[in-house]
Amino acid sequence: MADRPERTDNKPQLSLHIPEPNYRPGADEVDFSAIEIPEAGAQPRPDEACDPTETHGLCTDLIRVLGEDNRAHGPWDPKLDPDTLREMLHHFSLVRAFDERMFRGQRQGKTSFYMKCTGEEATSISTSMALQSDDMVFPSYRQQGVLIARGYPLLEMINQIYSNSGDKLKGRQLPIMYSSREHSFFSISGNLATQVPQAVGWAMASAIKHDTRIAASWVGEGSTAEGDFHAACTFASVYNAPVILNVINNQWAISSFSGFAGSERATFASRAIGYGLAGLRVDGNDPLACYAAERWAANRARTNSGPTLIEFFTYRAEGHSTSDDPSGYRSAQERDAWPLGDPVVRLKNHLIELGEWDEDRQAEMDLKAAEKVKADTKEAEKNGILGHGMHQPFHTMFEDVFEEEPWHLKEQNAQSQAERDKKYPDGVPH
Repeated sequence: MADRPERTDNKPQLSLHIPEPNYRPGADEVDFSAIEIPEAGAQPRPDEACDPTETHGLCTDLIRVLGEDNRAHGPWDPKLDPDTLREMLHHFSLVRAFDERMFRGQRQGKTSFYMKCTGEEATSISTSMALQSDDMVFPSYRQQGVLIARGYPLLEMINQIYSNSGDKLKGRQLPIMYSSREHSFFSISGNLATQVPQAVGWAMASAIKHDTRIAASWVGEGSTAEGDFHAACTFASVYNAPVILNVINNQWAISSFSGFAGSERATFASRAIGYGLAGLRVDGNDPLACYAAERWAANRARTNSGPTLIEFFTYRAEGHSTSDDPSGYRSAQERDAWPLGDPVVRLKNHLIELGEWDEDRQAEMDLKAAEKVKADTKEAEKNGILGHGMHQPFHTMFEDVFEEEPWHLKEQNAQSQAERDKKYPDGVPH
């Protein structure tokens, strides 16, 4: 046996790289100057049926439509009419009002949990408006804008958040984990990235049945580190699934900045290259760019031209959830310093620039949205809030698993009800 080379002391020592965010709260001045922001309208728009290799440059670029002059520029301009733009702005306003009231409700103890989408509205509302209403969406937990844009009643959303007697999901889902078959909105899951392979599988089934509907999924950039995401990319590529994989890069996965998911090495859109997918990287705070990119990918999927992975480069302006305090891990100045602005303000200013809107009408819209949410909240509270005892009947915990309740569940149901009656002979105290 050959002798092993002797160990010497002059070999370089290995070191492990630990990603670190650029700014720490209270210590560092926020500086986003390293982010390359190209001129709006400068990005080429390839044919929707192009070979995926033609999108490689767009995986590292940033598709933008709205310029600093508040006008639309370039080949990605979707040329939406003013009525459609106003409808989009109305959805933005309603989601902001909804988020604010539900956040306050959680702080008042009316629900246990809530998640806002402030700063990310365009990535759900503008994109969903680019889809057909019966295309199946597989959301993450920050896509309340999709449901609102599809006309789901706010009252039903609030009932679900309160897990009250009016909750159509019977209190079985955590707050904000909605589901609506009628609105082609798949059940939200708290398990990260599980919706992505589900979306690909649904899209494959739609293709097998020669249906006309496509699927779209949403996932945060942190969740792209999950194995489910990569399995989904493989299946989407191999079977040419009619699906859109939306990656919302809002810079933070709770308190972990995007570098832990790989952003220091490459853009998230560039992951499409290795899988042979079409890939786009989009200004996620530009409502017109978000709409245009999603419509491009939808048309591509609908014509059997292939799946698309889209990275929406945006910023999570609020905490991850009501359980999170972002001041502990990021600078409070980041939100104001974010160079891509606020999607609501950008869309409003675009309409004003077109002569189709003004500040007075914006104030009136915002007031009506707040009043609408307030009225629906008061109505939902009649069905109960957290801790008030107005919840689903006790026996419903045994229902809706089997078409016909089997004998062992019938026995368990009867036993649990008997124990409940024995413990509370005068009824459960409220």
